[in-house]
Amino acid sequence: MYKVKEMADLTRTSIRTLHHYDDIGLLTPKWTNEKGYRFYGEDEVKKMQQILFFKEMELPLTRIQQILENPDFNEAEALRQHKAVLLKKKERLEKLIMSVDQSLNSLQGGKVMSNEDRFRPFNKKDIEKHQQQYAKEVEGRWGHMDAYKESKRRTDQYKDEDWKKIQEESMEIDRSLSAGMKDGPDDPEVQRLVDEKRRHITTYFYPCTLEIFQGLGSMYVHDPRFKKNLDQWGEGYAVFLKEAIDIYCDRFSS
Repeated sequence: MYKVKEMADLTRTSIRTLHHYDDIGLLTPKWTNEKGYRFYGEDEVKKMQQILFFKEMELPLTRIQQILENPDFNEAEALRQHKAVLLKKKERLEKLIMSVDQSLNSLQGGKVMSNEDRFRPFNKKDIEKHQQQYAKEVEGRWGHMDAYKESKRRTDQYKDEDWKKIQEESMEIDRSLSAGMKDGPDDPEVQRLVDEKRRHITTYFYPCTLEIFQGLGSMYVHDPRFKKNLDQWGEGYAVFLKEAIDIYCDRFSS
């Protein structure tokens, strides 16, 4: 059994972080005594390891919580997926180290490096591609599967005039949001419009939870089809929208 300070030291995190995870229900102690002291067992230690692995994959806390609470979650399978992504990161780090050695050798009168060789190790496309595939697999195994069914159930009932109204409302939201790019993603009016966008999805398609909404934000940037469509509202709009959604979701989560 670990006290909160011991748990923080063991997992290389802070007491404040553990308190936050407890407050949002991501990692609750095994038990809390009458004085309010938290105590963690082996199950909580294993769960914390999974949380840190998923954070390494840059998944938001809301998504991590949803995955870990899924009754079909498989720890062994998740660890195998973690390993696959980490091996890709290891490969990239080894290339960066090799590039440093080559640069030092070149400075000391050795073989001159080409400019292409100087920057090749900084290419993160392979890792990003692997992480995107990883995220899709995670969603497929342990993510929300009801959203698609609910969306199909609702949209099957819409007539042409319904679709026209839905599209006009959606375009007006994006038009207003893109006009707010100059004010930054954390601008109060931008955040109000982001909330309106989430409500629009909930009203016409499916209950748009915070984790689903943040997942959509990532898709807007990583899926070339969505990014191209959104950037018609202005160069960089897809990235701006993702940042605004992340801020919105983080505020609600905390």
